[in-house]
Amino acid sequence: MASLQINMLGTSFSIKTNEDEEYLKKLLNYYTQITNQIAKNGILDQQQISILAGIMLCDELYKEKSKFAVEKSIEQKSQKKQESESVKVENIIKRIMEKLDSAIQDDKNAQNENMD
Repeated sequence: MASLQINMLGTSFSIKTNEDEEYLKKLLNYYTQITNQIAKNGILDQQQISILAGIMLCDELYKEKSKFAVEKSIEQKSQKKQESESVKVENIIKRIMEKLDSAIQDDKNAQNENMD
């Protein structure tokens, strides 16, 4: 269990979680970068900065989820296409084998008729 002391946007508190401490520090650093970027645009109210940072992070998350969903959909369509093509190939092979079996049987029948 890791803990992290947060001192930013006019508040200070500690959090405890099962996440790795280095991971928590990376998250805090990223959030700090976002809040600093917002503050550079002239917004000084700490609450507004916090809300805008949350919205920006939600935007990133939503875009990534959407991108993942599209990629997964494309992958599923590709997999279905491959499965469909495999079924087609199996059917072609089955027809060829049936024709070969029939030809072999016809040849055997012809040989049997010649022997009689």
